[in-house]
Amino acid sequence: MVDVQASMEAIAGRPAVAEAAEQGARLVDLWPLTDAGHLANDAKYAEDLQVRISMVLAQLMTGGDVTIPDAEYVYEGAEDIPGRPQELVDALMAANDAIEEAAQAQGDQSKTLADLAETLSSGWDQARQQDVAAGVVKAEQSLNDQNKFPNSPQDEEGVARALSMSLMICRDLLQRAGADPDHAVAAAPILVYVNELNERLGIPRGFLSDEDVTRALGLLDDPEAFADLLAPLTGAEWDHHRQEVLWDPEEAKRKAKEDDERKSREALQAKFAHVPEEPNKPHIEL
Repeated sequence: MVDVQASMEAIAGRPAVAEAAEQGARLVDLWPLTDAGHLANDAKYAEDLQVRISMVLAQLMTGGDVTIPDAEYVYEGAEDIPGRPQELVDALMAANDAIEEAAQAQGDQSKTLADLAETLSSGWDQARQQDVAAGVVKAEQSLNDQNKFPNSPQDEEGVARALSMSLMICRDLLQRAGADPDHAVAAAPILVYVNELNERLGIPRGFLSDEDVTRALGLLDDPEAFADLLAPLTGAEWDHHRQEVLWDPEEAKRKAKEDDERKSREALQAKFAHVPEEPNKPHIEL
């Protein structure tokens, strides 16, 4: 198993991690949010993120084609969806339960992870549970050590340090859980736990698609490749989060109108492009 603390500095210096840290620092620099519109946007982002994460967890649990509309219906309280397999709906309900359980968890984090594994039907046997529990103890100690560093997670160096720790803990726990591309469901509780760990490290949550998870599980033996895959995905999600927070409906409407007018001008110009110009005809701006 990896030595998280020893690996952290090397991973923090990877170019992909440094770039993601820059994106993360731009996001966390927005806090504390004070604008009512930004607060509403952030709340909407959090809901959308849970919908997307629950979809991925259900995909890992069932191997089925779970869709965003499926996940939205269940997030809004549906317990069955006409025409959709009940297995998918049950998996989505379990995923939402796990996300909320993790967000509210206090005390023994190893018990929390064992409960998440049961909720998400992850197939951990007793030996896996014990190995993961040992990894969680190690992770929590690393978290305590991280809190002793003077750099705030709000600067790039602090975000890089926190992200590298998150990545290394994630990789360690995935190995301990026996997750691999053929047993991706074993990763589901770890993904939920690590997102809550990010919150405690002072960095925002991330998002991985089921394809991203499968690719990452194929790189567990290579810590640098694992980090180089996940860091850009995390940074992209942080950029998306920032854009969602700053979204202004009036500005979006204005830009959409400008785009429509530009497209209309271009279409009109293309329509008459084949018509020869009369040499003495004055130019008319379209």
